[in-house]
Amino acid sequence: MTVGDESYGNVPPAVAVEVEMIKNSFSVDKDTLRKITGHFASQLEKGLASYDSEIPMNVTWVTGYPNGKESGSYITVDMGGTNLRVCQVVLTEEPGGHNVAQEKFKLPDNVRGGSADELWGFIADSLDAFLRKYTVKRQSEKLPMAFTFSYPVTQNNIRHGILQRWTKGFDVSGVEGYDVIEQLEQVLQRKNLPVTIVALVNDTTGTLIAGAYKDPEIKIGCIFSTGCNAAYMEDVDSIPKISKSGLRPGTEIAINTEYGAFDNSHHVLPRTQFDHTVDKESTRPGQQTYEKMVAGHYVGELMRLMLVHLHKRAGMFSQSDCSKLNCNNAFDSKILAAIDEDNTESHTGIRDILKRFNIDPTPYELEVCAILAETICTRAARLYACGIAAICQKKRIQRCHVGVDGSMFSNYSKFRKRAAATLREILNWPDGSEDQILLCPAEDGSSIGAALIAALSLRSD
Repeated sequence: MTVGDESYGNVPPAVAVEVEMIKNSFSVDKDTLRKITGHFASQLEKGLASYDSEIPMNVTWVTGYPNGKESGSYITVDMGGTNLRVCQVVLTEEPGGHNVAQEKFKLPDNVRGGSADELWGFIADSLDAFLRKYTVKRQSEKLPMAFTFSYPVTQNNIRHGILQRWTKGFDVSGVEGYDVIEQLEQVLQRKNLPVTIVALVNDTTGTLIAGAYKDPEIKIGCIFSTGCNAAYMEDVDSIPKISKSGLRPGTEIAINTEYGAFDNSHHVLPRTQFDHTVDKESTRPGQQTYEKMVAGHYVGELMRLMLVHLHKRAGMFSQSDCSKLNCNNAFDSKILAAIDEDNTESHTGIRDILKRFNIDPTPYELEVCAILAETICTRAARLYACGIAAICQKKRIQRCHVGVDGSMFSNYSKFRKRAAATLREILNWPDGSEDQILLCPAEDGSSIGAALIAALSLRSD
């Protein structure tokens, strides 16, 4: 955008200058992408060697891939973000066959920011409601259950996990530093629920296993939704921090990278004033730096902060009541994506969104909103590609599929295209050649993947 450019509806100079500054600060060129990716790969290596690294590289104790012959009935409970999902997964006798019954329970804000007793009590009550609704028989032998808990944990084995820190806006007291399996099991036993936890699963690991179950070319499982994370299989000989584990040399074991924490030391990521504000006002300032620049829980807030900035600094929306815009997190990722995806010439979709905030926008204000959304989402896609490229560089993967789960990916075509194009830039594929690393929509990591991991854990006993 330049001042007086007719294609932007004669944007007032003060607004045009500020928007141009925002666009420049959010631009990430090819050289910067490659610098970020190189540093990213080195941090992945450090995480495999040490327990106190920036990127945790958590060992999940999931060894190997399913063989397609897994069977049995499993309960899965997925605590990932906005909702709690409870499923009964039956892996049938035919290879790859399964049946799923599921129910979602919205996690109330008071639980997301309450006490450990409130959290585990809510999960147990939701599980109890599910078992009653689907008449799961209370038999003498308890059903095996996999608990998908998508937060950074340190695991000594697959049935254990000490929470390192909350992410995704959660701030439940009395859980950090404790074994989440032990805390949940105590409540389940007290309520006499007919399940026994056989595996603690991260959603990225579940996505990796479920994806590979359907597509053998999937070598990386990734979540791109509320948060951003990835998992892949690593040779145990390349993980110095578990050199005394006793695992057979050559064993492949799933690593939950927890790479949302990348660059918490602020060496390479190009943070802006808006990123600083998002971090400062988050529940965990100083943590999850990469995730806060990329993931769904934060990108909508970046948009809101920009609009507030333009209103106060340059007089944008001067004829409207912007009080609703002053509420933290008033813009979520769905709103941001909808603005970016509005391809109508008159931006009717953007107008309808702004009206929800009591804003009656002018044509130039609609155009500015479209530009800001594209700016934020383009940077998010380009930085997101750096994490995938870093794993491929570290593992020397030349060709593979990446299974990506999450609404921000599956429902957002522009993001997928931008991320794919950025991988080409970083990995320097020849012009006209086909993509070597394919980003593929993946689902059911927290249900099918978790059930498969439960089956694998019982098989390895």
